[in-house]
Amino acid sequence: MAVSLTRAPATAANGRSPSTPPPVGVRRRSPRNVVLGLVLAIACSLLFAGTALRTDPATPVLALARDVGAGQTIRDPDLKVVRIVPGDAVQVVGESQRKTVVGRTAAVPLVAGSLLSPGQMGGSAFPPVGQSVIAVGVKAGKAPAGMTVGSRVTVLVVRPTGNGSAPEQPVRASASVFAIEVPDAAGLTAVSLLLSSDAALQVSVASGDVSLILQGSGG
Repeated sequence: MAVSLTRAPATAANGRSPSTPPPVGVRRRSPRNVVLGLVLAIACSLLFAGTALRTDPATPVLALARDVGAGQTIRDPDLKVVRIVPGDAVQVVGESQRKTVVGRTAAVPLVAGSLLSPGQMGGSAFPPVGQSVIAVGVKAGKAPAGMTVGSRVTVLVVRPTGNGSAPEQPVRASASVFAIEVPDAAGLTAVSLLLSSDAALQVSVASGDVSLILQGSGG
């Protein structure tokens, strides 16, 4: 009887065939390491956000969401919060004072979009004590185009001079624009002004052309 012998392939000590290269190992990530990585990423994001907020120089302040007439009560829907970097000359009301502002009375006309300042609020009486409202006729070209209700202006009344007489000093006063009427057929615009009672008397009795100069926000 013929016996056939088959030689088994050599086996290495580790149980693998020497002709077969060892498989490339795939490193499995531990669930614990994955969780720790996510926690670290979230912590870094929160730290970055907190640092950005601390370094933000903008301050939340109150502004007008809609017009409020002089003498009217300021209500919560009249206000909105904006973030600005206030300058030294700008007086503003912080967001934290919102509850104390609601219910107070506008001492001057408040215009939507403008910042609220402490001096714009007062008692319920209007005009406030020591102030008056007068109307002046302003010719075309004697008032700036950007003037609106609530604008701060300087009033100049230039008195006419006689023949050979030296020109007189113009009457000058600071005021807030209370109302602006539609120009009449002659191009004359009636502008109501809120100003001190003494200045109101001086402007009212002065004769001459009235000019209005728009003041800056810090003026």
